[in-house]
Amino acid sequence: HTDLSIRKPEVNTFNRYSVSLFFDNLGKVYDIYKFGFNKVYNVNETGLTTVQKPSKIIATKETKQVRAIISAERGQLVTLALAVSASGNSTPRFPIFPRKNLKNVILTKALPGCVGVVHSSRWMTSKNFLLFIKHFVQFVQFVQCSQEQPVLLILDNHESHLPIPVLNICKSNGVALSFPPHTSHKLQPVNRTVFGPLKRYFNRSADGLLKSNSGQIINVQSKFRKKHFLTL
Repeated sequence: HTDLSIRKPEVNTFNRYSVSLFFDNLGKVYDIYKFGFNKVYNVNETGLTTVQKPSKIIATKETKQVRAIISAERGQLVTLALAVSASGNSTPRFPIFPRKNLKNVILTKALPGCVGVVHSSRWMTSKNFLLFIKHFVQFVQFVQCSQEQPVLLILDNHESHLPIPVLNICKSNGVALSFPPHTSHKLQPVNRTVFGPLKRYFNRSADGLLKSNSGQIINVQSKFRKKHFLTL
């Protein structure tokens, strides 16, 4: 059977039918509730590593190896949940730390209204997303969210986003509309316009911190290692 081949199935719902169905539903919701641009929010999560990715540098073409200062640590991944409105307004930060217990010192110098939670896997879970939805509802009360004046919350249909308690809160405080599966990388406004620049600025700031304090950081790391080697 030369006309047959073994292939890996592709999961791709970013097609004309799925995208058209989403925008048709979005149009129907707009026709019913007449949302203003300050009443439309998109929520999503992204991972931020404590060790930066080195930015590109200029080097001569003959150079075979290009070096840069990087952290000696492997780093940890912190998940950040954020809801941003079409007007540019955003909820206070909601980080998820890879820990079992939350200590107040972690949120030192955090912006007002920031709420931190913990989970050993560092990923968003149904339990933590329920806390985020309560955090979101408290925030949108400032824009007078109610059943008479609901807020539209657009999110992807990950299983952690759609437990029954979350849907009940959304039903009593606004309207939730989800993207088609496996299309958030193309349709999610927060992914396309917020998280990308956020990671670039974060890496740029981390690069600058390492370059301007490289000697101090190396000394601290060496003292830390000597201390632990002596205890061993």
